[in-house]
Amino acid sequence: MTDSFYDDPSVFAAYERHRHSGVSSPNHVMEEPALWQHLGSVAGQRVADLGCGDASIGLALLDAGCASYYGVDASAAMVAAAGSTLRGRAAEIEHAEIEDFSFPPASFDLIISRLALHYVADVESVLRACGECLAPGGHLVFTVVHPVITSHDGRDDPGAARTSWLVDDYFSRGPRHRPWLGGTVTWQHRTIEDYVAAVVRAGFALEALSECPPQRSLFEGDAGEFARRLRTPLF
Repeated sequence: MTDSFYDDPSVFAAYERHRHSGVSSPNHVMEEPALWQHLGSVAGQRVADLGCGDASIGLALLDAGCASYYGVDASAAMVAAAGSTLRGRAAEIEHAEIEDFSFPPASFDLIISRLALHYVADVESVLRACGECLAPGGHLVFTVVHPVITSHDGRDDPGAARTSWLVDDYFSRGPRHRPWLGGTVTWQHRTIEDYVAAVVRAGFALEALSECPPQRSLFEGDAGEFARRLRTPLF
């Protein structure tokens, strides 16, 4: 359940600042370029987005030619932001839990999820629901916070930009509570092996796995920040 976390106005404001901070945002320089690399052409595709956030990716997908966009998010604040982002476009946004996602067969050609499935305890059930509503030849592309990050509770995080992370209790799966964006968030920790096994058990053929390395061209010449992002996988 993520609604109570992101519906805190101060947390939501901090998220928006963090998410759209350019070179300082690891989403911008690491996660998003890896996502687009694996999406390829989306022209004519019917897209679902689990944990759509403010739907900035939805706007980009529609501009890239996707036929329709459906986003779902548990946070009322995120749903309101997504509605504003996509006003007047071929899009639908629903306020609901990812765990309740269910559509008839062949409803979508592409399902994406950006940094949302690590909030879900029973990720395999969600993956199965995705497989059941994809058209033949359809694809699922998702990103999660890297397990070396979710393994640690973050209690000793320094205030300054960090250059390393403590990996602890890596093989102890389950919820981890940590300070983040001015609140306390709960992430489900699982290993890379766990994610791959869940994908395969849900009936998917795994085509690619990326650890989202930083893209030098996006750092606007900031060599120090690029070097810092080479140190630890985040996604």
